[in-house]
Amino acid sequence: MDTNESLKRFVRVAELGSFTKAAESLSLPKASVSQAIQQLETKLQTQLFHRTTRKVQLTPDGQLFYEKSKDVLSEIEELETLFISDDREVSGVIRVNMSHPMARHLVIPALPEFLQRYPNLSIDISSEDRKVDLISEGYDCVVRTGEVEESGMIMRKIGEMQQTNFASPAYIAEHGEPLNIEDLQNHYLIHYQTSSNKRFDAFEYSTNGQSQSHKMKSRICVNNTDAYRAACAAGLGIMQAPRFGAHELLQSGGLVEILPAYTAPSMPVSILFPHRRNLSKRVRIFMDWLSEIITQQL
Repeated sequence: MDTNESLKRFVRVAELGSFTKAAESLSLPKASVSQAIQQLETKLQTQLFHRTTRKVQLTPDGQLFYEKSKDVLSEIEELETLFISDDREVSGVIRVNMSHPMARHLVIPALPEFLQRYPNLSIDISSEDRKVDLISEGYDCVVRTGEVEESGMIMRKIGEMQQTNFASPAYIAEHGEPLNIEDLQNHYLIHYQTSSNKRFDAFEYSTNGQSQSHKMKSRICVNNTDAYRAACAAGLGIMQAPRFGAHELLQSGGLVEILPAYTAPSMPVSILFPHRRNLSKRVRIFMDWLSEIITQQL
């Protein structure tokens, strides 16, 4: 078995945390994947994985080898596509992470046209509210909203996401519609807590270009975007979110827009990708398309 194939198998085990899942994703017998890892460990004279009955986890040496392996495979892929003049012939899998609303409402509806244009590419989309680690979890790129500070990453800003205020008709029927910031003392805000335990418990708005916040009481706190929208539609409080994420509920009448003069500051939208000497052509193609799609929709 050549080194290139061994590295591919090692990387898949590292990304999926399982020999079985890696073998399935590569359409290979589990034994051949295990054998490749054993040969690598023998050749390197170090243990790459901690193995238990429940999971497979990288050792510190394995983590370092994983990061280097990704760079090597990226450079090999770049060499293999160096003389391909027709981008439609580029092949491979692209692993990307983004929020659930962005995947559902902006990206996935546009994917059929992209995959028709590039028939040899396939997309692995992960939609989570938590902040993923690009390197250790093996993503080619991620889409992030808000201010981003991550060392070792390259950031490409692609637009600004406008925020809107929402409430359900049932909530307004019970509490009345707020018309200004002073009215909010008689209202409830749905609180949101991130995976890093940061809690958003204030109504945010801009005055003369300056960001302001108004602390509000709440009857519920959630930690994902689906629950956030569901809580608002159930009449549990006011929500501040991008308009595209509430599109279906707006169309059905489940939510209405309120306080249009007091919207939260827009949030930057960026694509992040690892700092590598050579970014593969398939990832460049996808990121260019992704930037175009998101910019158009925002």
